[in-house]
Amino acid sequence: MKSLIKITAVAIVLISVVSCKKDTRPNYQFMPNMYESVGYETYGENAMFENGMEARTPVEGSVPRGYVPFDIENTLEGYELAKETLKSSLDSTQVDLDRGKALYDVYCAICHGTKGDGQGNLVKREKILGIPSYDDAGRAITEGSIYHTIHYGKNAMGSYANQLSIEERWQVVAYVLKLKADLEK
Repeated sequence: MKSLIKITAVAIVLISVVSCKKDTRPNYQFMPNMYESVGYETYGENAMFENGMEARTPVEGSVPRGYVPFDIENTLEGYELAKETLKSSLDSTQVDLDRGKALYDVYCAICHGTKGDGQGNLVKREKILGIPSYDDAGRAITEGSIYHTIHYGKNAMGSYANQLSIEERWQVVAYVLKLKADLEK
């Protein structure tokens, strides 16, 4: 008899729970403030801020997350300093020439050519002229000068600092040095 009462009680609870659900109306919200938060007007008047929600300038000396400052200036002296002193932050185990080649093919080969001989598609179509080969003796490029040029750009070439991360720039530098060595053979 006691088991029959327990089974009946469980059945009544289950039926009442199932009968409360209707597909024609929304279900109950147990914490409505989590579903329907208060919307603040962007840069509008707000009691949380004394002058409204205006754009704030960052604290002086702060550095954005993920940003690493490049301390060599975008001048001819900075280029020469980079050419003489700047060395790759990648060790030999971190250099991936296949990845460097893929990045080079996307960003550089259109002008510099797939072999680094200055005969890219834009040069062949005479859209851009005067791109020297990597093995030109007058250039004497180093890993520092290549990195500086990728970071700031040089002459008609623009900067690729927004397109390539620091690690990707060094991968491209390693691949350009490989192309230079291949041309000098």
